[in-house]
Amino acid sequence: MTPRTHMTPALDDRICGALIGAAVGDALGGPVEGYTPEQIAERHGGRVQGIVGPWHGEDWRTARPLAPYHKGDGHVTDDTLMTHALIRVYATVRDHLDAYAVAGHLVPDLITHPRWIPELEAEALPLQRLFLAEKWLVARLHYGHHDPREAGSGNIVNCGAAMYMAPVGLVNAANPAAAYAEAVDVAGAHQSSYGREAAGVFAAAVAAACQPGATPGTVVDTALTLAKDGTRAAVEAVAEVAVRYTDFEPALTPLRAAVAPFDTVGPDYRTPSLGARRPSRLHSIEELPIALGMLLVGGGDYRRTVLGSVNYGRDCDSIATMSGAIAGALRGEEAVPHDWAKSVAEASRLDLHAPARELAAVAREIFVRDTERRRVHESAFATLTAAPR
Repeated sequence: MTPRTHMTPALDDRICGALIGAAVGDALGGPVEGYTPEQIAERHGGRVQGIVGPWHGEDWRTARPLAPYHKGDGHVTDDTLMTHALIRVYATVRDHLDAYAVAGHLVPDLITHPRWIPELEAEALPLQRLFLAEKWLVARLHYGHHDPREAGSGNIVNCGAAMYMAPVGLVNAANPAAAYAEAVDVAGAHQSSYGREAAGVFAAAVAAACQPGATPGTVVDTALTLAKDGTRAAVEAVAEVAVRYTDFEPALTPLRAAVAPFDTVGPDYRTPSLGARRPSRLHSIEELPIALGMLLVGGGDYRRTVLGSVNYGRDCDSIATMSGAIAGALRGEEAVPHDWAKSVAEASRLDLHAPARELAAVAREIFVRDTERRRVHESAFATLTAAPR
């Protein structure tokens, strides 16, 4: 029997894999967000192995602290809602984005157009689902008229900006430095400090995963070449631990210990420390280093990577969103279990392929523009450096 030849996923396949992979990871992590690995195992009689129902069952509408959100049963959360909103901005601008695009297009989308919100099981303005860190965008940009490049200053520093930056990495596929720079600009409207930094590094990791021949190791190495301050130190510390494991179960506690010195939230995720989420050059969000760590533990395999992220607990929907996007970009749509993707699409009432098709088209248009701009620059530079006649 002829061995199956491994095919390098094409751009469209990688974009599809990344976006569907992010949404599925988000949906799997939602129902266990905020809990510890021990609580998750006790609640579910072992580790989560796929889509599960709400933590409080039929009482999800009133049970605190999650009411009134239906987290579980394949419902995506705000991570995916924001990712798709950013794709709509790309579809409108059809070029690279900056903080002004957030003010001019993303914010109006969030406050003007009702959409189906899976966790509310109703049509509503996306703003009505967003967390306070994302509502900040509307308060600062729509009502406060702050400079979009600086509007993120003063917001709580969390993973809010990073969680939806996969599209930036994808339109800059195979160009991590460009992805980093664009994401840092875009995220300036939303976050400051290590929250903004994480947005840049996550976008760069997604772009790095699109490079032909990329591996989990090369993705993390690329992230480390671009990451600054506490974010770089946290990724490095987590990666040093992650490479010792090939199974997430024994890695859960060591990975948490590795990232803990850089995480300001503290041991009780639902009761943050008084120093939590403040700007600092010494700290990092927890989600991105752990996502990269789980990518290493899982060897880039989507299922192992995402299940490790989900069973880690804490902010595991965002962790699984990030690790799922990178794993999907590495290996394409085929890497994401079809039954999971189908269930999430149906439960969330979303066409998960449509945003991917749109972004793939935009990515090609942007590449053509970038090529034209580069040639204009090359011509001008050649003229400037030509020997005098």
